[in-house]
Amino acid sequence: MTNQRGFTLLEVLVATVILAVAVVGLVAGISGALRNASRLTSYDRAVQLARQRMNELMLDDRFPRGIEVDGNFDPSQTGGVPAGWRARVSTFEKPPNAVPGQTAIDHIQLQIWWMPGAERRTFTLEGYKPHMLVAADILAGSPQ
Repeated sequence: MTNQRGFTLLEVLVATVILAVAVVGLVAGISGALRNASRLTSYDRAVQLARQRMNELMLDDRFPRGIEVDGNFDPSQTGGVPAGWRARVSTFEKPPNAVPGQTAIDHIQLQIWWMPGAERRTFTLEGYKPHMLVAADILAGSPQ
């Protein structure tokens, strides 16, 4: 009598089912990871554009105060995703009895929007910067 080695048909079927369940779970996990990576890439790109625009606003002393200004980003910067910004610079605080040449503080509000699909996503940044007062600032009062 010879001792035969090998697997029965039932053992092969059970192993195949276990392997199939593992592969389906792995594919679902990879699919979710790719969706999250795509969403985070879009958000990361928007954050980089927001930082760039905020830096420009912090350095631009000629940006109009008290007026909301908006614009769109170049599609080559956004990866083809429609995106834009809206900003407002206003005087936050100035010294009492202010005179030209004194320093006031400006408040910058910057909203970034982008549309990675059908829905519009936004976030807002705020910052403060010093501003040298001129006669027009004193006459205009303190726009908020």
